Amino acid sequence: MKKWLVAGAIMATFAAGSVQAKEWNTVRFAIEGAYPPFSWTDKEGELQGFDVDMANALCKQMAVKCDLVAQDWDGIIPGLLARKYDAILAAMSITEQRKRTVDFTNKYALVPNKFVAKKGTPLDLSQAGLKGKRVGVQIATTHDKYLTDNFGKDVSLVRYGTADEAYLDLKAGRVDYVFLDATAIEEGLLNKEGGDQFEFVGPSVTDQQWFGDGFGIAVRKQDKDLKKKLNQAIQELRDNGQYEAVNNKYFEYDVYGE
Repeated sequence: MKKWLVAGAIMATFAAGSVQAKEWNTVRFAIEGAYPPFSWTDKEGELQGFDVDMANALCKQMAVKCDLVAQDWDGIIPGLLARKYDAILAAMSITEQRKRTVDFTNKYALVPNKFVAKKGTPLDLSQAGLKGKRVGVQIATTHDKYLTDNFGKDVSLVRYGTADEAYLDLKAGRVDYVFLDATAIEEGLLNKEGGDQFEFVGPSVTDQQWFGDGFGIAVRKQDKDLKKKLNQAIQELRDNGQYEAVNNKYFEYDVYGE
């Protein structure tokens, strides 16, 4: 029995060493492709956006080949665990709940979360104020969880596969508000034709319990070497001005935050 235990320990050690020794000549990033300005899919079916440019900049900094994989949000963590790709770069908030399943790099962006509604629509962010209101959220996001945990018995949540679907229903009057991160709302609704009919309402929401410490790149827990490489590359991009160059294509402020 002891021989089997020793053999098993040796094999486990060897396997762990093999993971640590991976050279990472190619890094495959999962990107949602439906959350502008962080990512969207253009008319040719190509991924575009801040996350895309960040992935390419990180790969260049790490001197590795970059593969981008379009992946719907609701299957994005299962796809990582199933090894469909090596990392998730998709405006994913670093939260304690997610850290039970995956590891995160240091943050690469930090954006406040806001409600948006037709101009002139007041918002009382309380259980009484949201009672009976219909709020659009993207399914399986931190925004969904925040509203469910805090107002689930009072608010009527309408869940969507993409932010664009939520905006369409807001325009049609089928929901009273949409709750997402502020930059996505600006790019996906307010800065587009007809967006002048809508505005941010209520306070910014940044509760760490639900929204964590910003957006991080998710990796499998065993891929600590990749996490280290990505953290180093993020800092190097901040130091050498490449992060700022990507930032300024999409934002009028430093999306990295404090």
